[in-house]
Amino acid sequence: MDSINLEPDYSNNEIPGKCIKCLAEQELNDCLRELLRDEKDDIKLQEKYKMIINFLQSPESKKLRIESERLLAEGKKVVLRLSQVNGVPEYKLEVE
Repeated sequence: MDSINLEPDYSNNEIPGKCIKCLAEQELNDCLRELLRDEKDDIKLQEKYKMIINFLQSPESKKLRIESERLLAEGKKVVLRLSQVNGVPEYKLEVE
């Protein structure tokens, strides 16, 4: 399974941004719509759906959201990579 990259944006008066949680929920909704629309079983899409659900339910999601918002407030660009290594969820916040 490929990783899922979430790139949050900082909100200001002119530009509305999205936090990691909002982006993950948006990905989840898109994934669910696609699963419901498809007539065949798409295993990769099902795995992606499970990966996003696991992230949203994990205790790390709140910590990563807070950390990413702090970094965004400092003017840094961040990317959260959701992946699985040997069936174990892995979440990595990268500063670019």
